[in-house]
Amino acid sequence: MNPSRRQRPYDLPEQYQRARLEDPPTTPERRPLRSKRPRRRRGAATSEPNGSAAAKDTRVSRRAVLRVGSLAGTAGLLAAGTWKLSQGDPFGAQHASAGAGTTLPSTTPTTTVPAVTDVYARWVQDENALPGTADWNIGSLGDQHAIEGFFDTTSAANGDTVQLFVSTTASTFHVEAYRMGWYQGLGARLVWSSPETPGRVQPTPTVARQTNMVDTAWQQPLPIDITDNYVPGCYLFKLVSSDGRGRYVPLTIRDANNPSAFLIMNAVTTWQAYNQWGGYSLYWGAVRGGQTFANRARVVSFDRPYEVNGAPQFLAIELPLIHLVERLGLDVSYATNVDVHRSPSSVLSHKALVSLGHDEYYSTPMRGALEGARDQGINLAFLGANAVFRQIRYDDSPLGPNRREICYKSAAEDPLSRTDPALTTVNWRDAPLNRPENQLIGSQYESNPVQADMVIAEPGSWVFANTGLQAGATLPGVVAGEYDRYYAGPGVPQNVDVLAHSPLVCRGKASYADMTYYSAPSGAGVFDVGTQAWVQSLGAPSQVQGVIDITTNLLTTFGRGPAGTTHPSQTTNQPTGPAGSTGSE
Repeated sequence: MNPSRRQRPYDLPEQYQRARLEDPPTTPERRPLRSKRPRRRRGAATSEPNGSAAAKDTRVSRRAVLRVGSLAGTAGLLAAGTWKLSQGDPFGAQHASAGAGTTLPSTTPTTTVPAVTDVYARWVQDENALPGTADWNIGSLGDQHAIEGFFDTTSAANGDTVQLFVSTTASTFHVEAYRMGWYQGLGARLVWSSPETPGRVQPTPTVARQTNMVDTAWQQPLPIDITDNYVPGCYLFKLVSSDGRGRYVPLTIRDANNPSAFLIMNAVTTWQAYNQWGGYSLYWGAVRGGQTFANRARVVSFDRPYEVNGAPQFLAIELPLIHLVERLGLDVSYATNVDVHRSPSSVLSHKALVSLGHDEYYSTPMRGALEGARDQGINLAFLGANAVFRQIRYDDSPLGPNRREICYKSAAEDPLSRTDPALTTVNWRDAPLNRPENQLIGSQYESNPVQADMVIAEPGSWVFANTGLQAGATLPGVVAGEYDRYYAGPGVPQNVDVLAHSPLVCRGKASYADMTYYSAPSGAGVFDVGTQAWVQSLGAPSQVQGVIDITTNLLTTFGRGPAGTTHPSQTTNQPTGPAGSTGSE
């Protein structure tokens, strides 16, 4: 690598380094396709609608883009009990010690925001004008089980009561609820804090014999009423033990009655797929002396904490986009992809759905929700890579519906492949599904790990307006982790514009990462950045001004309504590249 190039820190703890770099391919290497409000208890009855790129050493993880300062215990950033700023912290001051009084970077997008009002909301602007705080940062994690917890739901609405399960080795603990946003660059606002509460060590988790599902039977949860004080948004509940340790528990507060311009979707199914808490994820399972893919879980449960700091993927590849959206004051609502599974029609209340940095695991209703929204003029923005790659199913747990995520990754293993093959939990592109993700997204996942510059191919596109980017201009280091590529094929839109075409070398093979856009017959626009590092590049120290400018253009256009009516795409003449795909899982 050119030493003058900015180094981008994508080192991960070992469990993330191994998560999918060594995940065996599920299909042979393929050739490119040839053709182109009264209080209610949660669960009660409700009326709410359901140049040349340098090769990166393949020993470095494709998961590296998930890297956050909070993973510091393994990555070596945790020193003297506090978070330290370092070149290896992709969020810099965001994850500094709370006592340091640091703030988020104050860089403002230089792109001129169009003089329109329909994509903005006064309540978002007013909310972010309220006093913020940096106290949401964790000073010290301590041992993995020093304090940890989970909710009985991934999201809630005003009027709900949620149950927070906590385990701690400390005598007492308290909880602080933070709404994440801009807030003068401090990153969050304190909404609520609990009194000091007696601590307890919860029972050891169990592992299901046939599926290796890790489950818990924790007791005495802390009930929390979601009052009107909880403005819709993404929240981190910070668990603080009496001996100074901390962990996060994420919760999304939704507002089904707000037909906002944007619906931002937290990818909790992907968070859970990689969650190794208790020794098993959908990628690895514990065996004597290590872990193996063969011993992975076939079912993962939301009834357990997230590992590391409690919210690693949210912090790394979702939060920087939320900071930008809230700083701009855009008209936004939030949901999880479990909510989209439960109520697919809810997407139709918005003008654009935003999928964040890593949104891989989709049920049939989830995919149907996005396809149906596109076909009714709702714009779709995929701000990552490897989206809509695997099919999942849900099952209920003792705590509620849709609390277990099923993915066998093998038709031979999945019992439903014989009785209901359309629900088989394999890659969407594989038999018996045969529905590659590029039929929806316009491009598809190819491979990992990678690090390369993004190269602009179509500077005349509306997404590059007022950015000053010309053909051949580069956005340094923005192609990283996983990447997507355009391939023509049956069912793939024939009018896909390839906006950026970035040369790279991955696993010893030359290829390209593509940024794509197409307009659907309904008028909807579908955009894919084609790199897992896009959202991370919105924040310091990995911040790239061109990424901020392009994202601002995208959002302020998609938030007005069907983008394809004003920005129709053209039939692509982009070559599909070398004869062999580097894609493997």
